[in-house]
Amino acid sequence: MVLSGLSWRSLRPWAVVGVAVVCLVAGVLALTHDSRPAHADPAALPHTTVEVSASRCGRGWSAPVPGVQVFDLHNPTDGAAEVLLEDPKSQAVYGEVEDIGPGTTRELTVRLGKGAYAFKCVPDDADAVTGPTVRISKGRSGPAAAPVTEHDLIPPALAYQKWVGGGLSDTVRLTTALRDAVDRGDLAAARTAWLPAHLEYERLGAAYDAFGDADGAINGTDAGLPGGVHDKDFTGFHRIEYGLWHGESAAGLRGPAAGLVKAVTALRDDWAQTRMDPAQLGLRAHEILENTVQFELTGRTDYGSGSNLATARANLDGTVEVMSRLHPLLTTRYADLAGLESELKQAGTVLDGFEHGGAWTPLGKLGHRQREDVDAVLGDLVERLASVATLCDPRRTA
Repeated sequence: MVLSGLSWRSLRPWAVVGVAVVCLVAGVLALTHDSRPAHADPAALPHTTVEVSASRCGRGWSAPVPGVQVFDLHNPTDGAAEVLLEDPKSQAVYGEVEDIGPGTTRELTVRLGKGAYAFKCVPDDADAVTGPTVRISKGRSGPAAAPVTEHDLIPPALAYQKWVGGGLSDTVRLTTALRDAVDRGDLAAARTAWLPAHLEYERLGAAYDAFGDADGAINGTDAGLPGGVHDKDFTGFHRIEYGLWHGESAAGLRGPAAGLVKAVTALRDDWAQTRMDPAQLGLRAHEILENTVQFELTGRTDYGSGSNLATARANLDGTVEVMSRLHPLLTTRYADLAGLESELKQAGTVLDGFEHGGAWTPLGKLGHRQREDVDAVLGDLVERLASVATLCDPRRTA
């Protein structure tokens, strides 16, 4: 899998979380339970202009009403700010708008009901300020999520990092077996050894960002290389894959195989001193399958083995590992976590149906209905996991 480096904020305008809708439009987070779509025309809804500043945070909201409504958040200052609409006691967040520039007005659409609310203004270079508390006496509000801090994410990140260390050791063992087969000149055995080694590495998807340049050397493609598949800088698993399935001699593959073992061994040895960014864990849970859809389900990373569906399964395994670490944080924040976890299992069942005695069906051999099933289950998971990225995005609370 090749990580695109895209942020979840730039990917999709909304993602379904059970009956809740999480709006991610231009840096806006709004959680609503309303029967109307969260992206309904804001002009048809009640509007309230609210000031975003350290001295007058939340001013302007003097006539609170229940129901779906739009807050026009105006920043009169000379610096950018983030704004959260929250329960002032629990700090559970109902809506959020990031990066409101100087002199700019941004919209936040939410559904509010019986309860207490306050705007929190978070300037880029100053302490957070909480505005006056506003109370609504009737109606049903949308869901709220307690903010996640970087401190909350440290334990799951450390647990995941330890798991990655074990995966890297297995990758070294399996790539060594691949290299040994190439050294013996047994290319049939090398083709058999290639897939388990590659899949073991693919399962580590949430750590790729922490791997730095090593990931490109281990699992990069020929994209952007002047010489394409024959470029000297085309290395790693896909370089060996291309040679094994395009008739290259063992002599020609010995150098790439040795280079792969050297690269994964160095990465394993350096991993104990590496520190993953805890703030990225929720985002990676989403990115793994987003990139699976973008690269594996399009065949862009197939260099002859026809193993894209096997790689998709390994990516799914990696996603499940991340989600297992995030589970304690999500149980009180994600409205349909059980449904998401059930769908992850369903996706595994769908993909497992294309493996027969260790051989995987190539993408090009899928029937129309089979292709629809794969696209549907993974596409829906990408939408759902965008909400995990949102809920696990650390927020300033002071």
